[in-house]
Amino acid sequence: MKDRLPEGPPSRQASGPHSRLPWLLAAGCVLVIFIALLSLRKDRNATAPSVSADNPPPAATGGAAPSARDWFPARRSSPRSTVEPAPTATEIVSNKVAQFAQSRRKLAHAMAEHFKLAVPDEVERFFDAAEAGRYDEMKAIYQSLRQQRENGGDKSWYGPHWRTIIETQGTADAAHDWPAQKLLDYGNAVLGSLRPGMVYVGGTDPGCFIPTLLNETSDGDRHIVLTQNALADGTYLDYLGFLYGERMTTLTKDDSQRMFQEYLADAQKRFGHDQQFPNEPRQIRPGEDVRVIENKVQVSGQVPVMAINENLLQTLMKNTPGVSFALEESFPFRSTYANAAPLGPIMELGVQDPQNALTADRAAQSVAYWQATEQQLLADPDASGSPETLRAYSKMATSQAHLFADRSFNREAEQAYRVATEICPSSTEAVFGYVSLLIGQARFEDAIPIAENAVKASAETREKRQFRDLLEQLQRKAKR
Repeated sequence: MKDRLPEGPPSRQASGPHSRLPWLLAAGCVLVIFIALLSLRKDRNATAPSVSADNPPPAATGGAAPSARDWFPARRSSPRSTVEPAPTATEIVSNKVAQFAQSRRKLAHAMAEHFKLAVPDEVERFFDAAEAGRYDEMKAIYQSLRQQRENGGDKSWYGPHWRTIIETQGTADAAHDWPAQKLLDYGNAVLGSLRPGMVYVGGTDPGCFIPTLLNETSDGDRHIVLTQNALADGTYLDYLGFLYGERMTTLTKDDSQRMFQEYLADAQKRFGHDQQFPNEPRQIRPGEDVRVIENKVQVSGQVPVMAINENLLQTLMKNTPGVSFALEESFPFRSTYANAAPLGPIMELGVQDPQNALTADRAAQSVAYWQATEQQLLADPDASGSPETLRAYSKMATSQAHLFADRSFNREAEQAYRVATEICPSSTEAVFGYVSLLIGQARFEDAIPIAENAVKASAETREKRQFRDLLEQLQRKAKR
């Protein structure tokens, strides 16, 4: 599925007075760059072929007790007292990761028994290291397993049960990279925004793995947690069926194959249009690699994969009427925007209750939420010193800005983009989304400082070159 996948319905074409054509063309150029940038994202959670300082969970069995120093830098010890001190955020997170690893080992064994497979020794060593908190060791084993998978080794273990390893490594990476309290705050901000019975769909690595970790290791009702990025992968659908089949109507491989064929037929139609009418606007979208081989159209790349994922998510929502879905997106699913609304830091999809619908007042409340969040983050040394934390929050603010712009709440969209770029000035999605909005209004002078800040904040990488190119384009257009 990863290497050869097809495309979805053509994007909506804007229309307007002839006098606005230059500005619209300019906005289109930025959007092309923006979509191309999105296609370069390589999160682990992407398709390949889961505060309060509450009481820590029981220590995992089946291995040495996890040590906080294995996950985090060393901390100064406090003088002993007669009263047992409350666990620190670091200890809570370390224990949660160990508990999660233990639960995913059990799940891996249950799936191996169901699918009639043996558990390789290397997988057992991976879970031993994970439960004991030996991060470097588990990371090395994980990388070895991935390399074997990518090099065409024994494929028997890389089926539905492979997801148990991905999720274990993903939660461990988050615990290793994030300040512990910020991880708890982020996960609880997401989960705390959900209503009972809601299905949560995560997109980015932190948006998927941190809520999955807290959801699986906290007291109380647990939500169904999915990822938007892997729905086109048949083995992931088997994983969801095994894990949640008794709680909801999950997708099947037949659903996946049907979406594949529909997308392929649509891509072939659009490709034929572009060949027949080369002077008309192209219908093949940026990021689609379309080729004709033996009179058959083949499409590859992240854009078509995510388009199939989008159609599958829509199918899943239709198959489960009465169930509410919430999304933290990695890649914009614009077909969901028509009935979406802000829900804390994330978005509710398929909103039916008029009281929860997106209105100007609701958008303004969301902007106020993000402005307050920005102040808290930038005033907190742990958060402001953590690039992972800032990028994650900037991403969520950007997603809501996309939603506002799509629904023509341009003032609120601009305010949300501004918050996103102030939290993380070098975020490509926030910068290009913000600049695209301003170019659409012919506000080139206003867009220049956004690009300038991005150039200053980014490292000497391809990203900085892209921001420099953007700045030069804006400066040229501002002089006309």
